[in-house]
Amino acid sequence: MSREFEMSLMGELQFFLGLQIKQGLEGTFVHQAKYTRDILKKFNMGDSKLMTTPMSTNTALDADEDGEAVDQKEFRWMIGSLLYLTVTKPDIQFAVCLCARYQASPRTSHRQAVKRIFRYLKFTPELGLWYSSGSSLSLRGFSDANHTGCRIDRKSTSGTCQLLGTSLVSWSSHKQASVALSTTEVEYVAAASCCSQFLWMKATLSDFGLRFGRIPLLVDSTSAISVAKNPVLHSRTKHIDVRFHFLRDHYEKGDIDLIHVVSANQLADIFTKPLEFDAFTCLRGYKLKVLQCTHQGGD
Repeated sequence: MSREFEMSLMGELQFFLGLQIKQGLEGTFVHQAKYTRDILKKFNMGDSKLMTTPMSTNTALDADEDGEAVDQKEFRWMIGSLLYLTVTKPDIQFAVCLCARYQASPRTSHRQAVKRIFRYLKFTPELGLWYSSGSSLSLRGFSDANHTGCRIDRKSTSGTCQLLGTSLVSWSSHKQASVALSTTEVEYVAAASCCSQFLWMKATLSDFGLRFGRIPLLVDSTSAISVAKNPVLHSRTKHIDVRFHFLRDHYEKGDIDLIHVVSANQLADIFTKPLEFDAFTCLRGYKLKVLQCTHQGGD
């Protein structure tokens, strides 16, 4: 770059747009601790009670039309601040995205859910993303779905994440476009979304000279895997939009390898629904050994 552009050396990158970067021989740690403390102070949550998870498993948000309305401007400001935190805190991705659905007409119940996220941030201000220098350059991904998770329109929530070696590099939590008729369909659609992201990542990484064979895609639904692998079963899935069947095409082409993973080791589960403390912390602080055992068991 210095041959093409005029540049000046400003030292090692440590802070950029709210991101704090710590670089060492073992790897790089990216977090937003200062930004987290700043928004806690901004919304008067600095002295709030600590919470160990961003959302209770008993939380069931809906439109709450009979609830008391709250300041829409402040609510959107809180949501916007939290959305920027998801850059380094994927553990709050699902909770923030769920609360963001009610920005048009926020109620007291919605603001209480958002305040719980802030209380969780006060408990974990320095959590971030760790990128190990010893990590291998191999891709793998996880996909999961929560059937009919939305109480308003009964649409399901897809959750996916992609890892380069042991480093989490991409993730998503979003509501599916249409109502699914079965758990097989929602898992199949989520896996197709993960596959689509893999194709983009393969194309991008190929510019750096990296080539990949079959990429492991770990799914905890044996029925969804069977639909992707067995063309005979397609007669039972005519209600699934044809655009999602490209998953089977890329399996046959050798781009991906669909592998079953037990639900306890399904990392994408954290992007689909609220979890109990033990399950949440286990997925949040996953270990390399778990991933390796999962992949070997799937083979």
